[in-house]
Amino acid sequence: QILESMKPLRPYERIDTLKQFLEHDGQVLRFFCVWDDPESMFHDPRELVLHYYLSDDTIDIKEIIPVNSGRDAVPLFLRRDKLPKYAPPGLYQPGTITSRTVLNVFGKLVGNRGRYILDNRKTGAVHQEFYRDSDLKIGAVINVWGRKIILCDCDEFTKEYYRTKYGIEDFTPVAYKAPPPPKPEKTFPPYTGFGSEEDSLCSCMGLLLKPPQKDFRKFMEKDRSGMESNILRFLAKLITDSPIDRDRKFIISYFLSDDTISVFEQVQQNTGILGGKFLERGRIKKPGQELFKSEPSEYFKAQDLFVGARVCFHGHNFLLVNADEYTFNYMEKHTNEFCMADIGIILKKLKDTAEPRSREIRQVFAAADPEHSKVIEYEPFRNLIASITDGAFSEHEIITLGRYYSVREEYEMDLHFLLAVAQEQLKKNSFENFEQLSAVFLYNDREKRGVLPHEMCRTICKSFKLPLADDDLQALLTMFEDDHKQVEYKKFVDGLNWRENQIPAFQTIKVKPVYLEDDFSGHPSSLPVKGIKYLPLLDDLFGKEE
Repeated sequence: QILESMKPLRPYERIDTLKQFLEHDGQVLRFFCVWDDPESMFHDPRELVLHYYLSDDTIDIKEIIPVNSGRDAVPLFLRRDKLPKYAPPGLYQPGTITSRTVLNVFGKLVGNRGRYILDNRKTGAVHQEFYRDSDLKIGAVINVWGRKIILCDCDEFTKEYYRTKYGIEDFTPVAYKAPPPPKPEKTFPPYTGFGSEEDSLCSCMGLLLKPPQKDFRKFMEKDRSGMESNILRFLAKLITDSPIDRDRKFIISYFLSDDTISVFEQVQQNTGILGGKFLERGRIKKPGQELFKSEPSEYFKAQDLFVGARVCFHGHNFLLVNADEYTFNYMEKHTNEFCMADIGIILKKLKDTAEPRSREIRQVFAAADPEHSKVIEYEPFRNLIASITDGAFSEHEIITLGRYYSVREEYEMDLHFLLAVAQEQLKKNSFENFEQLSAVFLYNDREKRGVLPHEMCRTICKSFKLPLADDDLQALLTMFEDDHKQVEYKKFVDGLNWRENQIPAFQTIKVKPVYLEDDFSGHPSSLPVKGIKYLPLLDDLFGKEE
């Protein structure tokens, strides 16, 4: 009786579409189609995009209208609805197409009241066939209200759907149009000689003239920042037979921010030549190029400058004989750009050359060290490497080798100097939170011993965003360590406090650069490489000797 009472009194048939909607909502199959319109004046194919919505089995079609085709842009070629297979069908009376068929059993015989039931056999119902996902595949021709449309391709989601549900693996697209003709290569007229090449080239790019674009990202990355000048400086001499010009010395500066070069001549007394600016800063073209040509000219890059290189600037031939310390350090840090400073490549080249004569080379190096100190000077080391390689190594590669195996000098950092530099940085950045810094140090000192671990002090300084480089901060903390490697934080904060304990302005020691020495002989003997440990070099080349 309970089950009977639960049956609805009205005609009822459950048609469940919620499950399909919940499982496939937002999932759309996309096909790329073409319709060859026979009634079109020019019989050009119309490109279409068909969307099949899996949530309710409806279809809509959009048309891809090419640029300048002369066709009106309409929102949809076919609005979203179920697409019948055999369309257009005949005209039906209203109420003919329904989802249910209802029968009146008694009519009006019993008390003028009818009784209705559902007809499960759907007598007299009109059955329409609609396109389903199983009917759509690449190469199929579908009927869109009398228009024959070919499915040519589909997207990746559609391929994965058919691969998973129907096991279809062949998704070869149907070629419906000829491949586009190759784009003609854009040719530019030759350079006229007026203005720069880049500016003249921009006038050929469009009707509206625009100035040439500069590499602003490179400028921001390689511009001068603090102690990083990003300028490579080399000492150079003229390659000439003139006795007057032979002894002239030049400083070539390469600016990494914009690839420009300037040349400065050193002033030498009693030579009759005025020193100073020799070449204005700017980009320099490589020699041997045609002047009036369509292709852009090649300019000197940072990779073209190294010790031992010969360069020609506007007809003046220079030999680069030395470089400053910053240049060597920069090249050794950026070995991916400068192969002349890559110790791995240099050792590999030297090993390929010298490995057959390993015993002889060991004896030559031992003969160069008669006192058996395991260290030789740079000059005999350079001569030995040059003789082993038969001049195949440049001066820069020999210098890199000597610097890598040089004897490192240990030095002690001056606490007064470090504090002066740190106070100068804090003053420039307007850092005055010394009381809060002391309070945090005191809070972390639970035992009130006046000292904290080195790493904890560094973390606290980083949390306050102390405007100091990490190396300087580590050196300062090390200076204030006691015998147990604990930092005396009160002395540390008092030393940094430029408000109460300002250190008077210090006089920096002016070190005379190596490239200004009067006894410069042309070889990099004036480099700060006093001695070279040759045994590690031999071990890296030929292995350790038993």
